[in-house]
Amino acid sequence: MKRVLPPAPWQGRNDQDQPEQAKRWHHQVEIQTDAHMPTDATHGLIGFCCDAGVRRNHGRPGAAEGPAALRRQLANLACHDTAVRLGDFGDVIAEGDELEAAQVTLANSVAQVLSHTDISRLLVVGGGHETAWGSFCGLYQALGPDVRIGIINLDAHFDLRKPEALGPSSGTPFYQIREFVGADNFFYTCLGVAQESNTATLFQRATAWGVHYRADHEMAAAHLPAICDEIDAFAQSVDALYLTIDLDVLPHYQAPGVSAPASRGVSLAVIEAVIAQIKQSAQHCRLGLPLVELTELNPSCDLQGVTARTAAILANALLSDSASAGKPVRDLTPLIERK
Repeated sequence: MKRVLPPAPWQGRNDQDQPEQAKRWHHQVEIQTDAHMPTDATHGLIGFCCDAGVRRNHGRPGAAEGPAALRRQLANLACHDTAVRLGDFGDVIAEGDELEAAQVTLANSVAQVLSHTDISRLLVVGGGHETAWGSFCGLYQALGPDVRIGIINLDAHFDLRKPEALGPSSGTPFYQIREFVGADNFFYTCLGVAQESNTATLFQRATAWGVHYRADHEMAAAHLPAICDEIDAFAQSVDALYLTIDLDVLPHYQAPGVSAPASRGVSLAVIEAVIAQIKQSAQHCRLGLPLVELTELNPSCDLQGVTARTAAILANALLSDSASAGKPVRDLTPLIERK
């Protein structure tokens, strides 16, 4: 495994009509060579180029190219929150089946950025959902063992599988986290679970471990007020939030380029509203929302780049702090229901 800088500078359109008011994300990026170097960045990005976890989980490989695809699509999106400066800290690359070593490198990279810069929010882009184990370990290193970290996972899968003969995979990260922090320090919410994609064993495990979850068919616009209250309550019970999004939570027509496309899924409009609420609820936490994550973007299965475009929209929402980037879901609900 190794950590490298982005292969090319961010590039995009430069508008000549009032250029100071025509900022795109490529204008907001600073390439960072070292987490210890001085930076004006307010937010950060690290890529995790890895297919090993998906292969071990018998999925469709290709997410190792996800970080590059996300950068290409995000670069040209309009950036309305011009106070944000995005520090790009490059990629951690897993070579072959060196998953565990790459996860250690990712954890160390996340910890360095969060500990040695003034960055308020770091976006990690996978890779499969094995990314979450490395990301969480880095956040844990940065915040310390006494901080209660609340995990919110937007996902069609619990990813609570017990590691088997092949070792950890994209299906095991939250099992690993619970083993690491212990039952009393495991605060986990999973929203968008597909019953058909999770065995009875996984549902029983989630229930026995006190995991709060919602099924995908309980994630319609009509459910948003209740979801809002649940997110608020969860945020008030922890010190910091970590939001991880597996793109397979979305319907197959909005995210075809993932390891396991969803036949039902949760609509992009609802996911955007949930993200807005999580950002708002994070204000209840002493340490806010320092870490967010997007995983399972697989360009090799992404016809016409639909999934990469969807991921870029979500990345824009995750990295933006302006009020226009996310209204409370209570305000959005009637608008969505009338459509």
